[in-house]
Amino acid sequence: MHRVYILESIEKSNKYYIGHTQDLNNRLERHNRGLVRSTKNARPWKIIYAEEYHTKNEAYKRELQIKAYKGGDAFKRLIYI
Repeated sequence: MHRVYILESIEKSNKYYIGHTQDLNNRLERHNRGLVRSTKNARPWKIIYAEEYHTKNEAYKRELQIKAYKGGDAFKRLIYI
């Protein structure tokens, strides 16, 4: 299974990261250990949203869709469910 996920920075307000992976726990650990360049300055992170998809392509398309409306009403509906 492939997952699309949204992370929120625990210490930096209004910082979010959207990605996709097959192993969500490992990916979160990599983010929190500072091994991902784009997220290392806002550590630590917590998972606030995730969806499952059967293929990597489906997950990637959904990731791009979420990124397209990041910060808008559609994004807020996802994270405030």
